[in-house]
Amino acid sequence: MSNLSAQQPVLQATQLIKRYGHVTALDGADFDLYPGEILAVIGDNGAGKSSLIKALSGALVPDAGEIRLDGERVEFKSPMDARNAGIETVYQNLAVSPSLNIADNLFLGREKRRPGILGSVFRMLDRKAMHNEARTKLSELGLLTIQNINQAVETLSGGQRQGVAVARSAAFARHVVIMDEPTAALGVKESRKVLNLIKEVRDRGLSVVLISHNMPHVFEVADRIHIHRLGKRIAVIKPNTHSMSDAVAIMTGALNPEDHPSCTANA
Repeated sequence: MSNLSAQQPVLQATQLIKRYGHVTALDGADFDLYPGEILAVIGDNGAGKSSLIKALSGALVPDAGEIRLDGERVEFKSPMDARNAGIETVYQNLAVSPSLNIADNLFLGREKRRPGILGSVFRMLDRKAMHNEARTKLSELGLLTIQNINQAVETLSGGQRQGVAVARSAAFARHVVIMDEPTAALGVKESRKVLNLIKEVRDRGLSVVLISHNMPHVFEVADRIHIHRLGKRIAVIKPNTHSMSDAVAIMTGALNPEDHPSCTANA
């Protein structure tokens, strides 16, 4: 991650604007995510980081500005558009179906059909293929603690459910995985597993956007930290050049990022 300025961002946003009446959620927001990095996005409540992430994941259409994926301009009208483009999002509420089993959750909305007439005419699902592929995906991500992929998700622990959601995103993402507060409702042990999972997703070649309020987690796994304030990116810092106190001070406005020589837009 040493020479990012020479690389083309895998996902980039420029001067995004989003207004709701007299309220400005995005006020010329910029964003850069580079290949093979974990970029943390932090900001106080009301800073606009959720609106930024929604714009990048297709859940919100900005009023102005542009988004580029691998250098090509894209316009996401829905989350499905972003998914079709190779951007997967793990939402804070996980968006899993508790009553379905693990394999069915992994392929929810992307079910495989049986080959031949059974699939094309009778629309029969190829459950064996989905179960085999689900087991392979879970094994690749080191989720071998889940022994029975036929068990309902509601029987899993919080960390295991998060693992299923991450595995689903990693299985289908081609470019970017966005994770919204993935450790917010987890204990110490399960949080550790999820943090390792985030690193594993990055090591498999995907770029990761991590939205989190947990500063120790952010500073442990992030390559760079995007700080959002008052509807825009106020600074980009690195864990090896700034402290957690610096990050909080910049985030709250107590420290001017220009006063720190390592704060740049492409740190």
